[in-house]
Amino acid sequence: MPTQIPYFQVDSFADRPFAGNPAGVCVLPAWPDAALMQAIADENAVSATAFLVREGDGYGLRWFTPRVEEEMCGHGTLAAAWVVLERLEPGRAEVSFATRAGRLTVARDGGRYILDLPARAIVPCAAPAGLADAIGIAAKEVLRGASYIAVLEDPAAIADLRPDLARVAALDLPGVIVTAPGDGRDCDIASRYFAPAKGIPEDPVTGSLHAQVVPFWSRRLGRPRLVARQLSRRGGTILCEDRGDRVRLSASVAPFLSGTIELPD
Repeated sequence: MPTQIPYFQVDSFADRPFAGNPAGVCVLPAWPDAALMQAIADENAVSATAFLVREGDGYGLRWFTPRVEEEMCGHGTLAAAWVVLERLEPGRAEVSFATRAGRLTVARDGGRYILDLPARAIVPCAAPAGLADAIGIAAKEVLRGASYIAVLEDPAAIADLRPDLARVAALDLPGVIVTAPGDGRDCDIASRYFAPAKGIPEDPVTGSLHAQVVPFWSRRLGRPRLVARQLSRRGGTILCEDRGDRVRLSASVAPFLSGTIELPD
């Protein structure tokens, strides 16, 4: 008999299907080899596949892009929380995950979910060689964190970017975030994220991105609560709160499919 793995696909940071960021979620009885999880993520071909294993009152959680295991993945965590709170343990109000990024929690908030992430440090740096050519524009400021962060002045310039993904992949950090203050109508901050080295040409809506840029913009704009918009083709809006060493992201989730992955014994 083949091994059957319960599988869900969920659109995170989305108030309807076909928006936000799709994540796969696999529910496992125990941890398999990392090579198998990587192969499943590659086959799923979404920007992240989350793998869940029950551990005490919470769950262990790991995330894989089509190419690498992630250190932290916000939309995969949100998708995994939806699976726990709506399918595995309906009625539960909050779930805690043990991850490579520490303990992450997601709490139900009416029809939305609040994701609590550690803030990720970023520091000013000189623009690396090739950055302007890679993204097609010279940044006003450049910072370095888990990715390069190019700060622009105009959100319209972000929406119009057509980066050279081969040049982005050749940089010495695995991705580039481009961010700017919002237009004051739809959002306070706007961003996009390109990570071709991880097998993600453009990530539609990224929780870990906001764990980096929300503290930066909170200080710059002088307020802890911000509305963030990621200007990808699918797009997504997140209500964000800077809480010092933590960042809270509030968003909706839209389920797309459920079924099983079948693997030969």
